[in-house]
Amino acid sequence: MALAVIGAGKWGEALFRAFSNKNECVITSRTPRNIQNFVSLDEALKREYLVIAVASQSLKTFLANIDLKNKKILVASKGIDKDNFKFINEIYEEYVPKENIAYIGGPSFAKEVKESKPTALVIASYNLSLAKEFSEFFPNFIKTYIDSDVMGVEIAGAYKNVIAIASGICAGLNLGENAKASLLSRGLVEMDRFGEIFGAKKETFLGLAGAGDLFLTANSTLSRNYRVGLGLASGKSLDVILDELGEVAEGVFTTEAIYKLSKKFGIYTPIANEVYHILNGKDIKESLKDLLSWD
Repeated sequence: MALAVIGAGKWGEALFRAFSNKNECVITSRTPRNIQNFVSLDEALKREYLVIAVASQSLKTFLANIDLKNKKILVASKGIDKDNFKFINEIYEEYVPKENIAYIGGPSFAKEVKESKPTALVIASYNLSLAKEFSEFFPNFIKTYIDSDVMGVEIAGAYKNVIAIASGICAGLNLGENAKASLLSRGLVEMDRFGEIFGAKKETFLGLAGAGDLFLTANSTLSRNYRVGLGLASGKSLDVILDELGEVAEGVFTTEAIYKLSKKFGIYTPIANEVYHILNGKDIKESLKDLLSWD
């Protein structure tokens, strides 16, 4: 089956290589890359099936300038728009019928997918037939599960990046494994509490898209957001950390969106709140003291 991947960052390229195992696949991005089967955007858009791995903060501008109404789309981005506080599925649905969209979730480092290591993913869609269509594209080393909880998968994929920053701070301060385990377990509860307000299902946060992705992202230096936390714990400024990363750390933008959404809807999100304040200059030790004093 012919399909195209739009977005040639690490995740987009990893997916391209995975899909190329069984399918005729091309890849494109804003910046030309020296990748086999790299084509122009116009050429990529001739395919019926599109896998879009564009950073969440660039998504609205990207979608506003192309016509995707008759395409079948698999979304491979995670985050929340920091300017209008919209979830990724809400942004897509402004431009594409929701029955034409599916979303990837679950624990999946690009490096390991690129190395063809065993991986399990969730494909969520309001159209389960479409999700099953996309599941057929995946290679044998990736096990896929079909789900209808689009909002739950989207929130889990975005929120875990915020908890990963907190986990990196915890590790960087050498607070110990007890503290990290407590942080992750309470972080999972916080994700679920936030998601419930927007109609997400509790079981989603206990599965691959929630606990699975959280445990992966919040425990490894392969995670950009975890490395942001490590950098903050070492006393580096956010600008220096992001410059050193040389990549997008979605959790930084997502933290602001979650903080403001939680204020708007009255949601109790103590970990996200403290990460937000740290990113905006609050002393980490003071933030830790405040976090430990909350219920």
